[in-house]
Amino acid sequence: MAFQEGFVSELVGRRATINGLPIGKVSDFLVNKPENTFPEIDGLVIKTAQGARFAPMDTIADVDAGGAVALSVAPKIPAPRDEDALYLVSDLLDKQIVDVDGRKVVRINDIELANTGGKLRLVAADVGVSGLLRRLGLKSFGKRFTPWIYRSVPRTMIAWNSVAPIRETNPSHVTLAVKESKLSRMHPSELAEIISDLSAREAAAVIHQLDDETAADALEHLDADTQRSIIDDIGTERAADIIEEMDSDDAADLLGDLPEEQQAQLLAEMNEYTAGELRELVKYEEDTAGGLMTTDYTWIYPHRTAEQTIRKIREIAPESEFIYYLYVLDKQDRLLGVLTLRALLLAQPDAGIERIMLSDVVTVPPDMESRDVAATIARYDLLAVPVVDDQGKMLGIVTVDDAIDAIMPSDLAKELPRITARRHTQRAAASG
Repeated sequence: MAFQEGFVSELVGRRATINGLPIGKVSDFLVNKPENTFPEIDGLVIKTAQGARFAPMDTIADVDAGGAVALSVAPKIPAPRDEDALYLVSDLLDKQIVDVDGRKVVRINDIELANTGGKLRLVAADVGVSGLLRRLGLKSFGKRFTPWIYRSVPRTMIAWNSVAPIRETNPSHVTLAVKESKLSRMHPSELAEIISDLSAREAAAVIHQLDDETAADALEHLDADTQRSIIDDIGTERAADIIEEMDSDDAADLLGDLPEEQQAQLLAEMNEYTAGELRELVKYEEDTAGGLMTTDYTWIYPHRTAEQTIRKIREIAPESEFIYYLYVLDKQDRLLGVLTLRALLLAQPDAGIERIMLSDVVTVPPDMESRDVAATIARYDLLAVPVVDDQGKMLGIVTVDDAIDAIMPSDLAKELPRITARRHTQRAAASG
């Protein structure tokens, strides 16, 4: 076809003809596989007197200089409506998208197409003022009469492989037409910022298209109101799957903010072990050690050797995010001692854990106020502190970031754990 490159706005509204006779006008473009990097345009939607009709790309004979789209055969079937298909005009123009590389939500003003390898493809989204001018028919006017203004208008293009379009197909069904990998490559905090800029329906659409682990990471960075809104919109079964992947302390905080009936419904959908842990955590007041603690910690038995313990850690490491300290427990889960990962690695392979662990462990009770927990962590320069009950049974740990987050402004709370971790690393390097 003669059309090699240009914009959707330059073809929408053009006359469609057969043998020079008009049959309707171009109203849309259909993409059946929007998940491809630069998806192929499968055909045009022609608005005729009989309604919308679909013209496959191989029936487009020419796009002449006069602006008419010449078809080789008449389009006879209604335009297909597949929930996975993408209509460039109705689904994208004036809709919000996620600029994955720019880490922001923007609005599509126009769409750039290009003919590559004999196929017309979607290559970029125009989110700048130039796209609006083009659609309003002011492009030529601007170039002719006010060129200095037109040249100053930014042409803001986003390559399609960095675009995550959000689209509503009907009032009750919202989908995100994008491969998961596009959003999954963003940091959870950045993804959370994106979700915060969206409506409740759009936020739920994003969460629906993420795997459970990525969705959980993003959900942990959202405020309580947004969390509750998303949980309400995505359904009990999916919400339970995501909450199971969250850190136990964050999951307990979320559940604690929900009505008891909804909380019970979510717990009923989870596996028995996780649900039991969360039921215990929800009992604690939010501003106490019990309310701050997580059950995600690494524990070991005292009878193993250093070599055996290292092998065991290699097995369980992928399941644990916090592995700076190893807590030594007995069969009744009583805390006997602690050792750092560095101490374990430097120990002789046949050394028993009982010989290399520190038995004088700093602990806090579950009812200690969060400010006192943070003070304890700071006083002893810890990355985490164990929470134990009156019988010495280990209940969980409070990490430095959660303790700081509970008592300080959020921006400073996010930075201090990195500073503390960096200081520990520097000390370890200096002493090693």
